[in-house]
Amino acid sequence: MLSNRLAKHFAAAAAASVVAGAANAAIVHWENANLVIPATIDGMYINVETRTTGSAGSVVAGWDINPYSATAINWFNATGTGMLRYPGVTTGSAGNLAGGTVVGATGSYGSGAVTFGAAAGNWQLNAVNTFGFRFVSAAGTTHYGYGLMSVGATNTVRTITDIFYEDVAATAITVVPAPGAIALLGLAGLAGRRRR
Repeated sequence: MLSNRLAKHFAAAAAASVVAGAANAAIVHWENANLVIPATIDGMYINVETRTTGSAGSVVAGWDINPYSATAINWFNATGTGMLRYPGVTTGSAGNLAGGTVVGATGSYGSGAVTFGAAAGNWQLNAVNTFGFRFVSAAGTTHYGYGLMSVGATNTVRTITDIFYEDVAATAITVVPAPGAIALLGLAGLAGRRRR
């Protein structure tokens, strides 16, 4: 079917973009992380590099990011880290990033509560949202990455499913669309083609 061919085409293009950059750098993928973020004031402290988590910063050596809150989605970050705001935004916290967004040194980073709504860059309920971040490795170097957070019918139902980061210091990483988004693009293309 056309939708399958389009999905395969976009998946191949996404894979090619990762492989093309692999000559100079490698993307580390924490696949199937399945980090269920508790709806508490502490949330979950995450060390991206060592893949360790805990309910307090004191039990996660070198933690980088901390999604938390009993009533919203907030981000707290260790020194030198931060959540990438949506491109063009200079205040607030993590934006919901589109495929193709570059997470790197030129971005604007912050912490705090995310915004839900229909505007570009706002987070969505019942959806997978993409967040970008920077962190400081054990070697003291800055790295860039992004992750996927599945949010349920309320913002207190949330799970980080995957985390990606660039293993070469100070090297940007580009957000690759989630497989579900690729399938939707294929279906949109099929629907558009049938109308002609």
